[in-house]
Amino acid sequence: MTTTPTRTLWPYAIITAFLLFGSYIGYMVSQTMRTTVDLVSPNYYQQELAYQKRMESVAHVAALPVAVTVTHDAAVSQLQLQLPPSFIGKRLEGQLHFFRPSDLQLDFTLPLQPGSDLAQRISTQKMASGFWRVRIDFTADGQAYFVEKDLTI
Repeated sequence: MTTTPTRTLWPYAIITAFLLFGSYIGYMVSQTMRTTVDLVSPNYYQQELAYQKRMESVAHVAALPVAVTVTHDAAVSQLQLQLPPSFIGKRLEGQLHFFRPSDLQLDFTLPLQPGSDLAQRISTQKMASGFWRVRIDFTADGQAYFVEKDLTI
């Protein structure tokens, strides 16, 4: 009586599982190497050196009696920046930087030009929809202020 040895598929299944796992890891590594990440500013070292001045500017904004507001009205495709009434009669200079974390090429800067009501209106028709970060960096009679607001268009 001769018995024929039974074949088991376990060694082949284990080898196949390891090969599939290795292929998956290789694919994921190649995908991450091809992905561009534009979240870092090209001049981050200079920005780090100016960090203390920036924190003082943020503290000046926090000390204001009324907050600086940025609101988006989707019905008219307009963004409104409203400065507090405490800036009436002060000489204002500065800029608005629109930062798109997902795409560095969409970033742009505008001058701060509030009207007599201390409001500045900006059209959002040409802006890509999605997440934006607005950085308002300005001076009022020589005192520096900095505000950063997140918004979705």
